[in-house]
Amino acid sequence: MQTVRFEDLGRLSFQEAWDYQTCLHRMLVDNKLKNRQQPAGSYTQEHAFLLVEHPHVYTLGKSGSLENLLLSAQELHTRQIDYFPINRGGDITYHGPGQVVGYPILDLECFFYVLLCSEY
Repeated sequence: MQTVRFEDLGRLSFQEAWDYQTCLHRMLVDNKLKNRQQPAGSYTQEHAFLLVEHPHVYTLGKSGSLENLLLSAQELHTRQIDYFPINRGGDITYHGPGQVVGYPILDLECFFYVLLCSEY
């Protein structure tokens, strides 16, 4: 049985949350590699679901276009808004105070394995 650990990170800069997600993802992948001889879902995996609120930030996904960011670097600086290009999909996304963002860090193969096996 797979479990997901929920963490409320409160308000955290995008960079801090990104670094933490990267660390959790690396641990998940390392554990998967260590257990690669076992069927997915048959070993304990470190799944997480993070909740966080960011200060003002725009992110640009790898499928997005910088042309869609309507503020100049100077305007971002003046308004104290961070900007981060990221390696996920999507275009320009705004996150800010009062908005809770959820970040799943999951090995989906473990969940699909459990679902497939439970049908038999």
